[in-house]
Amino acid sequence: MSNVDPRPSVAASAAVPTSSTAEPWTLSATEVLAAFRSKDLSPVDHLSSLIGRITAEDERINAVTEVVEEAVTSAREAEDFYANATSDDLAEAAVTRPLLGLPVIAKEKHALAGRGLTQGLLHERDTVADHDAAIIARIRAAGGYVHARATSPEFSCATITHSPMWGVTRNPWNPDLSPGGSSGGSGAALAAGFAPLATASDIAGSTRLPAAFTGTVGYKAPYGRIPGAQPLAADWYRGDGPMARTVADAALLAKVMVGVDPSDHATIASPGFLDDFDPAEAADRLRGRRVALCVRLGDFPVGKDIEANTRAVASALESAGAHVEEVELPWTAERIFETAFTHFGNLLAPAMRAATRGHEDALAEYTLRFMADAEAVASRRSFYDGLAMEAQIQAELAAAMDGFDVLLAPTSAVAGLEAGASYLDGITIGADGVGREDARSGGASGNDGGDGVRLEHYWQSHMTMPFNICNRVPIVNVPSGMADCGIPTGVQVVAHPYDDTRAFDVAAAIEALRPWAGLAPQ
Repeated sequence: MSNVDPRPSVAASAAVPTSSTAEPWTLSATEVLAAFRSKDLSPVDHLSSLIGRITAEDERINAVTEVVEEAVTSAREAEDFYANATSDDLAEAAVTRPLLGLPVIAKEKHALAGRGLTQGLLHERDTVADHDAAIIARIRAAGGYVHARATSPEFSCATITHSPMWGVTRNPWNPDLSPGGSSGGSGAALAAGFAPLATASDIAGSTRLPAAFTGTVGYKAPYGRIPGAQPLAADWYRGDGPMARTVADAALLAKVMVGVDPSDHATIASPGFLDDFDPAEAADRLRGRRVALCVRLGDFPVGKDIEANTRAVASALESAGAHVEEVELPWTAERIFETAFTHFGNLLAPAMRAATRGHEDALAEYTLRFMADAEAVASRRSFYDGLAMEAQIQAELAAAMDGFDVLLAPTSAVAGLEAGASYLDGITIGADGVGREDARSGGASGNDGGDGVRLEHYWQSHMTMPFNICNRVPIVNVPSGMADCGIPTGVQVVAHPYDDTRAFDVAAAIEALRPWAGLAPQ
C-alpha cells in the first residue's frame, strides 16, 4: 500500500460546541433543520461540531479525503438567513431551499468545480473538476453545501473501500472490518457522525452494501430518476443517490436529486416525487400491505445471523398488519454473477481500460482483477447474450413480486468483509459471518448457512446485483439488526418499477417498528 497521503490536514480550530442535550453532530438532518428554524442551533455551530468530530475520529477510520474550507462561508450565509428570517421567509425556504444550511459529505467521484477528481486513482491526482456534478449542483441550489469528501475504491469497482490513493477505510462499528464499498467512505462517515447526509452511487450495490455494513439508510433509485455523469450515465445498471442515518433524511436528499437534467438524456420527469411519503404514518399504513419475503434470492449462502435478523423484520411487519409470504426465486449467485459481468465486460471494463492505459502498474490489484474477470466473461458472451440473460432475470423478479407490494431480502449474504482485503482468490465465509480472503475458516463448498462456504468470487456473496440487473425497481436499504461479528446488517425493500413511495413507506415502517441508533458506539 502506498504511503501517499494527498489529504490536507483537517482544520483543528473548529471547537465542538457544548450542549445540554445531544451534541449537534448526533442529530439527523430533519432535526438539524428544525433546530435551525427554531434558532436553537446555528449552522456555524453545527458545522463546527461536525468538523470537530472529523478531527477527533477520522484518523481511526479514514473516511474523509478532504475538508472543504469554503463550507464555513456557506454556514455563515445560512446562519445570517435564519437569524433574520420571518415565518414567511422560513415557509418559502422550506419549499425552494429545503436543505438550507445542511452540510453534505460527498463521495469523491462526485465532482466539485475547482477541486480534485481522482476516483481514487493515483495517476489522476492532479485532475481538477471544471464543473459540479449534477447532484452536487442540485444540493447547492437547494441550500445545502459540501463540507467534506468521502473515500471510495478505485473506479468505485469494489465492495471494499481501500486504494493506494486513500489507504484503508474502516468500519466505525468494528475497525477490523470494512464499511463495504464502493460508497464505504460515505457510510463510515455517516455512522461516525461526520455528516447527517451523504452522496453515494450504485452499479452493483455500492450504496446498499455500505449502508448495510454501517447501519445506515441507502436508496438505489430506478434508472433515470437521478442524473449522472456522461458517458457512463447511459449504463442502465448505475445510479447516484443519497445515504443518511434515517429514512426521512434519505428521502429529503432524494427529493432534491431527482428529475430531468439536460446533461443526462436518460433522466425522467419526477413530478410529485415522494409527496405522499410521510414517515410518521408509515407503520399505520402497513395494514393490508402484501410483502414477499425471499431470504436467499435463490442460493445465496446467507449467514444464520443475517437470516434471523431478516425474519425478525418480516415478523415485525406481520405483527403490524402486513401480510408476509415467503417466496422463492430461481436464481443462483453464479448466474447473477455471469449476467452482471457480461454487462461489465462489454461496457465498464472497456471504459476502465481506456482511462488507465499506461498506468496499470499504479492500479490496485482488485481493479486489475475486476477488468480481467469482466473481460473473460465478455469474451464468451456477447452484448446481446447479456440482454437476453437480463430479460430472464427481470421476468423472474416480476413473477415473484406479482400480487405483492414489495419484496424483502437481505442486502448481503456475508455479514462482514476484512478492511484491507482484496479477495483476489475468492472468499471463505466463516462461522462468524465474516468473509475472509484465505482459508482460515475452512474450505467447504456448498450452502450451509454461511459456515465454511467457499465462493470463487466475493461478488457472489452480495445480494444487490440482481436489482441492478432489474434496475427500474427502487430499493431502500434499512438496518435489520446486528451481526455476530459486531457490525450491522441490512434488508432491501424492493418495490415495483418506479414505485418509490412504496419502498420508502415500508422502509420507514421497519425503522419505526425496530428503532435503530444510527451512530456507531463512541
